[in-house]
Amino acid sequence: MTLLNIGIFAGGALIFGLLRPQWRGWALLIVSVIALYWLQPVLTLYPLDFALPTATVALTVAAWLLVRGSDRWSVDDKLTALVIVATVLAITVVGIAGAITPSIPPSVIQVALALLAVGAVLFALSPLVQDRSKAIPFFILLIVLVFIALKWSPLTEMISRWLRAQSGRTLSLASAADISWLGFSYVSFRLIHTLRDKQTGKLPDLTLREYVTYVVFFPAITAGPIDRAERFVKDYRALPTLRPLLSADRIMDGGTRIMVGLLKKFVLAALLINLAMNATNVTQAQSTAGLWLFVYAYAFLLFFDFSGYSDIAIGIGKLYGITLPENFNAPYLKSSLTTFWQSWHITLSTWARFYVFSPLSRALLSMKIKLPTNLVVLIAQVATMLVIGLWHGITWNFVIWGLWHGVGLWLHKLYADRTRWWYQGMKSRPAVHRALEWGGIILTFHYVVLGWVWFALPTPELSLSVLRRLFGLE
Repeated sequence: MTLLNIGIFAGGALIFGLLRPQWRGWALLIVSVIALYWLQPVLTLYPLDFALPTATVALTVAAWLLVRGSDRWSVDDKLTALVIVATVLAITVVGIAGAITPSIPPSVIQVALALLAVGAVLFALSPLVQDRSKAIPFFILLIVLVFIALKWSPLTEMISRWLRAQSGRTLSLASAADISWLGFSYVSFRLIHTLRDKQTGKLPDLTLREYVTYVVFFPAITAGPIDRAERFVKDYRALPTLRPLLSADRIMDGGTRIMVGLLKKFVLAALLINLAMNATNVTQAQSTAGLWLFVYAYAFLLFFDFSGYSDIAIGIGKLYGITLPENFNAPYLKSSLTTFWQSWHITLSTWARFYVFSPLSRALLSMKIKLPTNLVVLIAQVATMLVIGLWHGITWNFVIWGLWHGVGLWLHKLYADRTRWWYQGMKSRPAVHRALEWGGIILTFHYVVLGWVWFALPTPELSLSVLRRLFGLE
């Protein structure tokens, strides 16, 4: 999001607050669909920057067909489908006039035919999916395959070259940047969350309007937080009862949160960006002290940038009557790696714990061949952190970063299990307890900071070189 986007979204809450209560839910749906197109980056491959937001809407509707509570469409669902189609067509008309869409979209007739084709496919497939529970794993697999195609650069570049060949573009300029799909990482996790919860019977019945608004809710579409459907829909259904919607407390709370986020993201992070670790800076560093400065600057750049955006999203959400979950809680002041991950990108780590760690550890423990509990925990921790690492990108550096944190979490668990009673005893000695606490904070902070070397740099060779230089070994 840019400052312009943020200003318009925040200012739009004033108009939103004037709407009749029964129109608030509809307004959030329409604005969220519009935001998909408005925030989508401009892409070289025409008309991909229009097609990708449309694909997000289509995937979301398809997922709802699998998780809905009834096989029959309610009046609200039918009206929602019409509103979505009308919104996309209206965006096309306005986009042709040079507004909203990143580039000039296809003609209205082309878009209408494409939407009709998508609708026909979904309608034709619905009767074939007699048992939706059997179709859900295949849909999750489809999402994962699309995710891999977007996150694995060689495959993304191959797709880019193919698309360029079809449109007569220069093949040598093909890159992953050609296929920049706004918010797909977050959309995919929301879709998988609802699909898995449907399988386990935990997902509440959601209307099409509730489901689409949840998945593409505009403050959280680009960088989270990753809300849970049951929590989101509780606020969404309460919108008509908020009188007034924009109370003084809500304006103060949301506005303050936005201002804090702006300070973090557009001031503090901006001040650090030239000092932060990257391939160029670490290569040019003349001293160990200068290299440590780059590493520390990168650590705080990440925090201010990500947590700042979360603050902005949470603040905008509050202005529209939706309380998004917290995503950061002073992570660099935590005294263990476990508490760090309970405080850094909280919604992502919570998602991974629910849908990777817990089911995998249960499956391993239920095997006929009994594995040692510590080995089960190691496998589950490493798998969980690998998923989080690969979610950022499919590279060897993200694999190593995932291993770094997975093994670190496991080692901390072993240590904590063996020293818990000793630490409890230290509480009767406040000075010693405080010293241990601060020692844990410093140790955890530096373990995380050294992990960022794998996260920030492009190759394992460069990362290893930087780690050796940080300790005077090269």
